[in-house]
Amino acid sequence: MKQFDSIICIAQTSWKGDFQKAVVQLMTELSARHRVLFVDYLYTVKDLAQGMTGRQDIPVRKIMHLNNPLAKIPTEHGGELYVWAPPVMLPLNWLAARPHDQMLHWNTDRLASGVRDVMRRLNMHRPLVINAFNPVIGLPLLGKLNECATIYYCFDEITTAGDWMSRHGYRYEEAYLRRVDAVIATSETLRQDKSAQQPNTFCVKNGANFELFNQTRLLAQQNPPEKPVVGYLGSADNRVNIDIMEYCARTMPDVEFQFIGEVHEPQLPERLRAFPNVRFIPPHQPAELPPLLAKWRVGVIPFVCNKHTYTIYPLKINEYLAAGLSVVSTPFSILDDFTGIIELADTPQAFAEAIRWALADTDPERVQQRVDTAQANSWERRAYEFEAVIQQVPKAVFSGQPTVGSRQ
Repeated sequence: MKQFDSIICIAQTSWKGDFQKAVVQLMTELSARHRVLFVDYLYTVKDLAQGMTGRQDIPVRKIMHLNNPLAKIPTEHGGELYVWAPPVMLPLNWLAARPHDQMLHWNTDRLASGVRDVMRRLNMHRPLVINAFNPVIGLPLLGKLNECATIYYCFDEITTAGDWMSRHGYRYEEAYLRRVDAVIATSETLRQDKSAQQPNTFCVKNGANFELFNQTRLLAQQNPPEKPVVGYLGSADNRVNIDIMEYCARTMPDVEFQFIGEVHEPQLPERLRAFPNVRFIPPHQPAELPPLLAKWRVGVIPFVCNKHTYTIYPLKINEYLAAGLSVVSTPFSILDDFTGIIELADTPQAFAEAIRWALADTDPERVQQRVDTAQANSWERRAYEFEAVIQQVPKAVFSGQPTVGSRQ
């Protein structure tokens, strides 16, 4: 029997965006069986200033609470999911450790007070808190929400996550890992790493919005791609091996290479825009992606191989497979789940050869194998795996069995 009446997710990401987010997908699925409150991104005064001057797309009225900051989000499962925009916080990341820690309590108390108010409005009394990769706010928030248990949802290596998180995140994560009731990591490598400090660490890998991306396959069957297009979906940042992509673009002029999403690595367009067979397409809302991907034949994950990428289980791998696409990737992490399903190559020459092979890999049985793999890794399945972990957290679920020394 569960000991919680709701799930409160404290996230390090916003609810809305131009790409699929693991925590958003997961909370949506969990809302089918639980009441879920998603605490939206913690915008700061600096963010507010940039939003008011038009330098950043920020929901100014909502975070200033001029509009109702609490929204009920309809889900296809008919569950209860609420998204709450917290009040504006102080920007602290730039501070040295001591002043940062002293002022953090102001942000934490402000956040906790707001969440407790929303809990009263929604009649939530004893939540299970899921902290999604935000140990800096998670550590001082412990015990402030009358929570029965806390689970740390870790989907990245914090020491390599960029200055926005690693500056203070590493030292906070170390302490947080020891105090939470369980950790759920999104890759086996992350699980192994975090289990050194928290033995109750489990692995629930990223999934795919199968129904959405499988629309791509149906569209491609109706209008087969007319030319060979190889694509990369998602943020193009310092994880992308530019040497590999430059070699492929130069040696495969008959193939069009598309990048759909934000570009955060300036060298990528600088080196690739010289090739007429390379296109950079702005990010699109998830629902707009299937018609674009239906023109592809191959999806690529050309990541560099380093400490950061070794901890990644990429969202896009199952999204590509759900679309029925062939997949070519570098061996950047443990990808044993996809042996025989995707092609791995670690040099520019081998990567180009693998793309050639993948372009010809159109056998219907192979396509169905890819789709079946993605369906087995859907977010619906991952949510059940997540709940199976919750069942192993004593503070969250009462087993009904008396513990040693307890009264009968």
